[in-house]
Amino acid sequence: MNDPAPLDGTAGAPETALAGALASRRAIGALAVLTLVNLVNYLDRYVISALVPDLKRAGMGTDFALGLLVPGFLVVYFMAAPVFGLLGDRARRTRSIGLGVLLWSAATAASGFARNYLQLLATRACVGIGEAAYGTIAPSLLADYFPLAMRGRVFAVFGLAIPVGSALGFVVGGLIDHLYGWRAAFWVAGIPGALLGLWVLRLPEPVRGMHDPPATAPPAALGVRPALALYARLIRARPYRLTVLGYAAYTFALGGLAFWMPTFLERMRGLPALQATTGFGLIVVLTGLVGTLAGGWLGDYALRFSRQAHLWVSGVLTVLAVPCAVLALAAAAPTLYWTGMVAAELLLFMSTGPINSAIVSLVTPTERASAVALSVFTIHLLGDTLSPPLIGALSDRSNLALAVQVVPIAVALSGVLWLLAARAGGALSPDPARAARAIR
Repeated sequence: MNDPAPLDGTAGAPETALAGALASRRAIGALAVLTLVNLVNYLDRYVISALVPDLKRAGMGTDFALGLLVPGFLVVYFMAAPVFGLLGDRARRTRSIGLGVLLWSAATAASGFARNYLQLLATRACVGIGEAAYGTIAPSLLADYFPLAMRGRVFAVFGLAIPVGSALGFVVGGLIDHLYGWRAAFWVAGIPGALLGLWVLRLPEPVRGMHDPPATAPPAALGVRPALALYARLIRARPYRLTVLGYAAYTFALGGLAFWMPTFLERMRGLPALQATTGFGLIVVLTGLVGTLAGGWLGDYALRFSRQAHLWVSGVLTVLAVPCAVLALAAAAPTLYWTGMVAAELLLFMSTGPINSAIVSLVTPTERASAVALSVFTIHLLGDTLSPPLIGALSDRSNLALAVQVVPIAVALSGVLWLLAARAGGALSPDPARAARAIR
């Protein structure tokens, strides 16, 4: 379908100047709305982490069964992602996102009415359909709102919602659970998304590739076979493949850490439940704000020296996070494990902006939603779908302190894969034509 007129009248023009992009109030407004949606997205995902002890006391299952609540949502999420990715490259993106946000908000509220484990699992799974529409399409919108030179910082701002939303999930979930019970926590989490979904429906739709030369944005092919051919071409591209596999290991580590850390602090370190959720949430907020912004700025600055700068920065920082993660999970003294946790989270969050910018900058404007969709499919299939139940199963067989040691291993693997992707070349080229050729 045809897109409406560009936001600033620059469709088909070369990448605009930094000041011009900064002057676009509608682009900045869209970034603000999409960031708020991302924040509510992560609040919704991690509110359940604060509820695990009460859910277990309510007879909702073992550690392994409760760990499956995350895959119950993520399996639907990553299975629907390729479908919405193709839709995002062909249809009006703001409409798809808005309807998806409304759907997931309704499913979240419905979780508060669950009477048994299977009902809770079903409502959490339905959340994945709505989030697939948003998670795969929003990066494509942002890439068309802003030029390449700003995307590291733009995705860093967008990525601020990850630590803030996750922390709010821990804090809001813990406080509402403490005051009113776990059911009320789901109801509170579902309200903001419904309002934001209506807001997204009113956002302006940017022209695809408005900040990229026309030669790099051929019309998207329709049909199943061209879609499968696109996904096959992405998989064959070594820089893209290594980047996404590294992102999967990174997601495995963060997903397992986020789900189990409040319970780990309560069960293995003896902290009261409310202190465990709010304390960890505060660390996630502070390190996420500082780390995400610093990483976005550092990645964009390093582009002056290397076309693969975003991958080099992410790889080095993630490798440095490994000993900090070991300290956070193995040390018994509060001073040591809190220090290790702060350092590990800070270094890990610094990769948020650079990695997302890497993925959208590897492909042409009409393929971005599909590239993000394939990334979403892979990182959740191999990442945080596996880590919560795997850690839960290891905990059931031994103890949680031993089970969480898989996290530093995954962090190390992520850093190595990103460094290999940087050496493979082809990513994050200032020349969009060169970046497009990297996947052909």
